[in-house]
Amino acid sequence: MTCLSTDRMIADADSCATKGVVRWAPVRSLWIGGMTLAALALGPVTISGSAVLLFLVTSATTLCLGHSIGLHRLLIHRSFAAPRWLTLLLAYLGTLVGMAGPLGMVRLHDMRDWAQRQATCHDLHAHRAVWWKDAWWQMHCRLVLARPPRFVPEADLAYDRVLRWIEATWMAQQLPWALLFWWVGGLPWLVWGVPVRIAVGVTGHWLVGHITHRGGPQGWSVDGVAVQGHDLPAVALITFGEAWHGNHHAWPGSARLGIEPGQHDPGWWVLIGLRRLGLVWDLTEPGALAPRAGLRRVTPVRRGPASPRTRSATACR
Repeated sequence: MTCLSTDRMIADADSCATKGVVRWAPVRSLWIGGMTLAALALGPVTISGSAVLLFLVTSATTLCLGHSIGLHRLLIHRSFAAPRWLTLLLAYLGTLVGMAGPLGMVRLHDMRDWAQRQATCHDLHAHRAVWWKDAWWQMHCRLVLARPPRFVPEADLAYDRVLRWIEATWMAQQLPWALLFWWVGGLPWLVWGVPVRIAVGVTGHWLVGHITHRGGPQGWSVDGVAVQGHDLPAVALITFGEAWHGNHHAWPGSARLGIEPGQHDPGWWVLIGLRRLGLVWDLTEPGALAPRAGLRRVTPVRRGPASPRTRSATACR
């Protein structure tokens, strides 16, 4: 089942994406602020080869399998199918990135996506503020809209007992790993395996979002919406394909983000491997999707096996 994230946001005639107040979110702010301060203070004095290797391995695992594949491509966009045990494992790994629980991530993404699809939206959802203000807003605050849409998730998200438990304990999920890293590698492993990993992952997620919603290369445009997506090719590999954000705005239901020839998408490569093992199926690509309303080509189509088929982009899904 391919699901548009906006399907979960039920708006009425009074719903408004522009009128709202940005408020400090103390729990969220203290969490990421504490992790960042610990990383800055302790990271340089505890650095070691094994600690950095642990940071790289755990970051790649949680960001690729967890955030990109599990939370973004699976839970949010339903761009492929997987057995329940694998879905829960991937959601758990995504939670370890340290941004929010699985249901919280779906809600944050869907609210932003709904706002960006309107004719106008608040500066927070559009990343229009200067970088330092946008960083504060995105990582330490929340936008309280005066007339928001209702968030109505599917039953398998809203009522799954495991997902609800992970949601309720998402910060505490770091504790078992912190204890394990301390036991195996002492303070260097603890620091680089938890606060450094979380601080880099969350800050990097904000930075890529800030850049890709403001400008850059663009293969597709969507008419009539408040915010366009852009690509950031330089970091395509280390973001596991998430930097092809212009493609994602064009084809949000696609499990493949690097859809043009030469666009590296490690998350897609992993999905292909999992499909060969029989662990995932129904991987959706642009050719199987109806175009978004207002979608049009910005750059000439480069012919190749990965290119989506060109056709009229007037149908609304």
